[in-house]
Amino acid sequence: MQNQTKKTIARPFLKWAGGKGQLLNKFNDLYPHELVSGKVSTYIEPFVGGGAVLFDVLQKFDIKQAVIIDTNRELINCYKCIKENVSRLINMLEILQSEYIAMCNESRSNFFLHIRSRYNKVLLNEQCDYDKATDFIFLNKTCFNGLFRVNSKGEFNVPFGKYKNPNICDSSNLFAISKLLQKVEILQGDYIKCRGYIADNTFIYFDPPYRPITQTQSFVGYSKNGFNDDDQKKLALLVKEIASKNCKILLSNSDPKNTNPNDNFFDYLYKDFYINRITAKRMINCQADRRGSITEIIVANYRRGVV
Repeated sequence: MQNQTKKTIARPFLKWAGGKGQLLNKFNDLYPHELVSGKVSTYIEPFVGGGAVLFDVLQKFDIKQAVIIDTNRELINCYKCIKENVSRLINMLEILQSEYIAMCNESRSNFFLHIRSRYNKVLLNEQCDYDKATDFIFLNKTCFNGLFRVNSKGEFNVPFGKYKNPNICDSSNLFAISKLLQKVEILQGDYIKCRGYIADNTFIYFDPPYRPITQTQSFVGYSKNGFNDDDQKKLALLVKEIASKNCKILLSNSDPKNTNPNDNFFDYLYKDFYINRITAKRMINCQADRRGSITEIIVANYRRGVV
């Protein structure tokens, strides 16, 4: 049964590479019937990222519990802070926002570099670290193109973005997200952790780092450790393993046929599954003329809808 009681629409609080916000209308045609009819009680997302699909599912359907996982410790820290004490986080963000908005552009640039330096020097605490979460969100909203990128040392190195009036603290959205996260278990680590939560009446969505669509450029190359073809194959083995548990699985990735019509990497890897190809736009690219339409693949262990 769809839940129509939500008044505030929660949406991703970060700009995140590979975000699925633009594809949600197409995902509605691809969600399993069991989710739409209310038979799914648990939702799992092992590569949560910006959370567009997570928020969509939690607001549209009657999910009893959810589990999200990501290897990015800083990102998971933000989710935990929003869940545990969103008012504290909002207060800290509002202070940074008021200081930043009042500055001229040169002062803003210097302020950004100061926050970036502070962020890179201070280690993340094991518990909810509100200082790090505040700096993380601030940098995402004020850096160039909203990227998250780290160097070989694991330091955030995206330059300053010259935005006139960035919305650093969207308090109403953060409150809405916090409410949704109360039923969500938040885990930091490898996607393998999802194994222990999968059972009947479970819907799991995999959105791993995308396979590069060219040899020189990664589609979403914003991870220190990367995710190569061997990693994609290991993920496919897990997907095949858990498909036998009578759960519903959806997976997205880049489509190598955008640049090489003969590249059947995913067609072979998921030959026992249903594969759809959908149109998307490359939203994060330093060159505006390369932000055109491409296709992505959507893999499922069930038949649902026509894209």
